[in-house]
Amino acid sequence: MKFNKVIPTDRLKPYIKYFVVSENTLESTYTIFPSTSLVIGFQYKGQLFSIEGDTETNLNTAGITGLMNRFKLFRNTSGIGTILVYFTEFGLSAFTHCPAHELFQQSVSLDVIFNRYTITETEEKLALAHTDTQRIQIVEQFLLSQLKDVQPDRLVLEAVKLIYQSQGTIKISDLNTQLCISQSPLEKRFRKEVGTTPKKFASIVRFNAVVESLNNAKSLTEIGYSHLFFDQSHFIKDFRQFTGTTPENFRRTL
Repeated sequence: MKFNKVIPTDRLKPYIKYFVVSENTLESTYTIFPSTSLVIGFQYKGQLFSIEGDTETNLNTAGITGLMNRFKLFRNTSGIGTILVYFTEFGLSAFTHCPAHELFQQSVSLDVIFNRYTITETEEKLALAHTDTQRIQIVEQFLLSQLKDVQPDRLVLEAVKLIYQSQGTIKISDLNTQLCISQSPLEKRFRKEVGTTPKKFASIVRFNAVVESLNNAKSLTEIGYSHLFFDQSHFIKDFRQFTGTTPENFRRTL
């Protein structure tokens, strides 16, 4: 199995965290947990399915997945190869006028937000590429061709910064106060740029901070209280929503 991270060209760094070249010779079912990145995927070989209960949906070979507030199951066929594009928290808005929140909890075809012809042309080039370097360059060319001359919303940037500084524990009322804006207009601007509300985004940031904490020797009680959960039942309930399991069981898999 291959999972190689690649840093984007300088022109794309403000908008793209990194690329991933992912390949698997075996059929596999796996779980994706919520993160703060919208993700584009170009499959240059093999097929990918999303799983909901007993239903499998064959995903388009070029697609995008929005932010999620719960885990999601996928299955790949053997011999799959994919280029993944991980956006910064506000990166998608530099490439499309599509409001990011319309993609929340969705995995949809990339032609929902980009021109079908341009996507097909990119996929044809990927099919002919022989190296990972060539594939990354092709995807970068696609992204650069879609890049728009827009400035990110500075208020939203500051909101994201404050949420990260608190590891997702900041109260939304405190966030509004610090930014000198009421909840409704902030929420509207934040959803459009980032893909969900400040409250849901903060919960995703807190979840990922908790996962990092599970790697150290702290007790689950200490971790729960350090991330400002009211009690253990609140901690376990939130964690189960994101992962489908308890913090204790999740820790055993690390």
